[in-house]
Amino acid sequence: MEATLEHLSETVASAGTLEELSRPLLEMLQLVTGLESAYLTSIDLDAQLQSITYARNAGELHIPEGLTVPWADTLCKRCLEQGRRVVSNVGEVWGDSQAAAALGIQTYASAPVSSSDGRIIGTLCAASRGSQTLGPRARTALNLFSRLIAQHVEREQLVAELKRSNDYLTRFAMTDSLTELPNRRAFRDELGRLLARSARDGSYVLVGMLDLDGFKQINDEYGHTTGDLLLQQCAGRLAGMARNTDILARIGGDEFAFAGPGPATEEEATKEAEELAAQARAVTAGSYTLRGSRIDYPGASAGVVAVRFVSVGQAIELADAAMYQSKKDRRRLFDTRAESRSAARQPPGGR
Repeated sequence: MEATLEHLSETVASAGTLEELSRPLLEMLQLVTGLESAYLTSIDLDAQLQSITYARNAGELHIPEGLTVPWADTLCKRCLEQGRRVVSNVGEVWGDSQAAAALGIQTYASAPVSSSDGRIIGTLCAASRGSQTLGPRARTALNLFSRLIAQHVEREQLVAELKRSNDYLTRFAMTDSLTELPNRRAFRDELGRLLARSARDGSYVLVGMLDLDGFKQINDEYGHTTGDLLLQQCAGRLAGMARNTDILARIGGDEFAFAGPGPATEEEATKEAEELAAQARAVTAGSYTLRGSRIDYPGASAGVVAVRFVSVGQAIELADAAMYQSKKDRRRLFDTRAESRSAARQPPGGR
């Protein structure tokens, strides 16, 4: 048994998870106490339930993992309330326990698993159908193992809390607070991953830049709050056209960026880029109701390019150039239309 205990001790020392720690401890507890079952429970005092988290059974008594019982009927609750750690005649002492009677438990040992603030979060138990006396060595092991588990549970909880906090801070650092879209940093990171994959398989990446034309005038005329609402609603419309594999980001001011995997051939990729640019211009155009005001917005200037074997910076520059070309083309179109309307209003023969 000593060799087995030594081996189990080494396993405990290298445990990284609660299960990796608990299972060898339960085996050790069983060996030291000589009882049929050893198990770890968790306690939900709000729900008044106790659940078997891990169990080791080596006799007629079988304690199933996952079993959940009312806390009020448990032997653990009785042990805690009466200050007992070991009872060798359960049937006589706690004959009212239906769970103990159903399982035929006669010897029961339990130690609380407590957090550093004194809360009971579980118990470490051993039980048997026969009546048995536990010596000092077994009692010491029970208390020691329960403390080790408690420390590990708290460490896991701390690590989990730190991870949640880190995840929140990461999302916060990578998200635009106004539109809740990814920000410039997140966009560059994802574009880098897309380009790296493109370099491996030779496919294209579609990269787009969008700029809300006339946004400053809307801010000046209706106020910044209305401008923010326009940004949010444009973000929603653009998000509706994005695929699950794409990233849509607000990279600053009235500028948005798009990136996603493209087709494998240049012809198909170029065609898809042109279609995406047209779709982005169309989806952002139209009527917006902002704080009770109805605004007919002409849409964004959008440029989308199909790239591969380029850096993140080069891809953004190419998409920027396409967007500015789109802006020039739209301005030229608007000027031409304005001149046509002005000419149509002139009386016959002019002045």
